[in-house]
Amino acid sequence: MSTVKPNFAQRLLVERPRPRAVAGWRHAHWLAVGTVCLGAFLGQLTASITALVFPELERSFDANFAAVEWVALAYLLVLVALLAPIGRLSDLVGRKTVYLGGFGVFALASLGAGLADGLGTLVACRAVQAVGGAMMQANSVALVARGVPECAMRTALGIQAAAQALGLALGPTLGGLLVQHVSWRWVFWINVPIGLLGIVAGWFLLPRTHPDGRPRQPRRDGRFDLAGLLLLAGCSTTFLLALSTASGLPLPAWAVAVLLLAAVALALALARQEQRADRPLIPPGLINTPGIRTGLLIALVGYLLLFCPLVLGPVMLVGAGAPVATAGLVITALPAAFAVAATVGAGLLPDSWSDAVRCRCGALVAALGLGLLAAVPATPAATVLPLVVAGYGLGLLLPANNALVMRAIPPASSAVGGGLVNMVRGLGTALGTALPVLAVHLAGHQTGGRSVLALLTLVAAAAATLAARVRTSAPRS
Repeated sequence: MSTVKPNFAQRLLVERPRPRAVAGWRHAHWLAVGTVCLGAFLGQLTASITALVFPELERSFDANFAAVEWVALAYLLVLVALLAPIGRLSDLVGRKTVYLGGFGVFALASLGAGLADGLGTLVACRAVQAVGGAMMQANSVALVARGVPECAMRTALGIQAAAQALGLALGPTLGGLLVQHVSWRWVFWINVPIGLLGIVAGWFLLPRTHPDGRPRQPRRDGRFDLAGLLLLAGCSTTFLLALSTASGLPLPAWAVAVLLLAAVALALALARQEQRADRPLIPPGLINTPGIRTGLLIALVGYLLLFCPLVLGPVMLVGAGAPVATAGLVITALPAAFAVAATVGAGLLPDSWSDAVRCRCGALVAALGLGLLAAVPATPAATVLPLVVAGYGLGLLLPANNALVMRAIPPASSAVGGGLVNMVRGLGTALGTALPVLAVHLAGHQTGGRSVLALLTLVAAAAATLAARVRTSAPRS
């Protein structure tokens, strides 16, 4: 009796088990967390290192700041659009398979970005790079949340957040060194060896996410929500295009109003589509759960609060006369404090405090730091302490909030839930990139920057109020 041999594509999709020595070790789940942290580090390194090449790209491609900004925004838009659908795909194909594939796509696109001979080509490579980033990020939280014991979830998510913060912290300094001493192209090429390392580590250290390692058969209960995907992408793109047009992108002035109206119309159409879709891209049953809805909103606000100072800080410091290298080192204080708080800083709080209380405490500390940052002079010595305070507060807020959200999500929807967490992170990052550019364009480096920081202080205080309403929910079966 003959058997049909699987073809190359089928063999490629089969998840390989870990070596027995790794799988049998009682602390093996921490090796898996470390592998996920490698992807988290790579994603955030890319997010923070790119801003350092904007001035060099303006000179190399003879483009204005609003156009160069799309090197970052193109990545974020594709990332936001793909996180949820790739989360669903991962439930079928296997999170390990998709996660490792993400490293490969990311590395190849980074190689192409470094070879780009025009701004359009670079933006296109960044869009492809985002596909790989989405393949990693849509699975990162789910791989951590379902791969460690319940008692270790908050610690594991804190370690993952610290890896993200380390990538954010190294980005400005590393980007400045590469641009100044080598070339802006190495800002992208640096991702290639990290991506290859991620493939090797994941192959040996990540467990299979399906018992037999083989892809599941697609469910027959409805088609993929392509309309929802297109509406989400259109809504995000038109809104950020409106902000970029108001920030100096060479489009007619009336285009801002048209784009904003289009964004609102597409958002309303998306809400209607998700209500009637057989398999919605953004499940209303998850979004409408009070704990999840509030937690996702807090996550969006948290990443907005994190990225705005990372973009504004160097602009304000350099505008006030500080050297670029010094500005990069000073800004590192924010993500460095974030990393400390996300790993060991939460241990200074009472053990009896719930994650909801930790969220509220973190938001209040972040509001204090941002308020100080808006008030002090734009000098390196004056801005370090406010950045440390703000970063520490955000490091308390985000890991605890993400743990609350993941606990409230059913195990069967963990990849989709992780995708939603990363989707709002992408939206918060995009807004944190676009709003400072708009403020600086309208009011200048110092006045615009301080206005945004004052607004962020109020937003952080509002996040503390929201956190007071969060309640831990048991996952639904």
